[in-house]
Amino acid sequence: MLALILTNLRRRKARTALTAGGIAVGVAAIVALLALSDGLNRTSGEFVHLGRADLGLFQKGASDPTTSALPLSLLPRVRAQPEVLDATPIQLLVNAIPQAPGAVVTGFDPKGFAARLLVYTEGRAASPGQVTVGDVLARQLHLHPGSTLRIQGHAFRVAGIFHSGIAEEDSGVVTVLSDAQALVGRPPDEVTTFAVRLKPQISAAKGTSELAKAFPDLLAISDPSEAIRASANGQLIADGVQLIVVLALIIGALAVANSMLSAVLERRRELALLNTIGWSAGQLGGLVLGEAVAVSVLGTALGILLGVGASKLLPGALGLGAFISPVLTAWGFGRAVLIGITIGVVGAIYPTWRVTRMRSVVALANT
Repeated sequence: MLALILTNLRRRKARTALTAGGIAVGVAAIVALLALSDGLNRTSGEFVHLGRADLGLFQKGASDPTTSALPLSLLPRVRAQPEVLDATPIQLLVNAIPQAPGAVVTGFDPKGFAARLLVYTEGRAASPGQVTVGDVLARQLHLHPGSTLRIQGHAFRVAGIFHSGIAEEDSGVVTVLSDAQALVGRPPDEVTTFAVRLKPQISAAKGTSELAKAFPDLLAISDPSEAIRASANGQLIADGVQLIVVLALIIGALAVANSMLSAVLERRRELALLNTIGWSAGQLGGLVLGEAVAVSVLGTALGILLGVGASKLLPGALGLGAFISPVLTAWGFGRAVLIGITIGVVGAIYPTWRVTRMRSVVALANT
């Protein structure tokens, strides 16, 4: 039967190609959006724990972590909370280094715990007008103490190279807080986020809950998945994945159903002859179902290849290219394959039922 399925698909190359192409578009969109969603989840986790914080405080309703805006006047109140060991302000700046558009510039208070926890492998901490560079970015751009780095068109002297263990920091740049605020155009009394360290006996869940009660206008986030749900861009991506999945199932199933039904009607004589020589209704239905699944497998394979390429372009299209890279996972590919096969099975339901109800004598008489 497999040989007959492949032969039938080759006999109708144009129809097979068009049907597989329609499935491929839907599967590609699913793969790309899932990769972007996973990448955003990873990046948000890094932002939440910048400076080795237990949690981060962000502006409620911000489209993503880098657009949050908090007044520094809130910092003393945060530090005074019974569950808080320490809190420090952080200013974020993205897409500011021409040689490395994805690098994040982070402004730390020199007296805060985030700055104190940096381990310098070369040089020393930065003073105003200077920067320190993560060891990953330093290797990429061949920087060392004494080098010059341009940020937003301004020249900064590299004071040192550091390692923090946080990917977003080690592949980025740290400045003093005032310089980062000036670069992004923020007033001196406003920052992106507060990094919070909790007392040893306080769990992240309890600390998050207590701070959310104390500051209802802020978002206290310790779990990367919470950052995704709270982010407008993250929610946009999650909704986009669901929408694409539904549309892919509907459009793909209709395309497969139309293609297979046309094939059944065109091949009534052939199918009737098979029935006459002993093929059962179940075998005829299996033939139609097998062809539909084969087309879906072909479209899914093509869609995965297209999706990998599209995933590289989506971050820029959604305005997230400065701080997010797509993450392609086996589970993401698995979901795409599952959806692609489901399209073939669902699309084959009616044509399969139709062929099992066909009578060979009537089919031969009408052809």
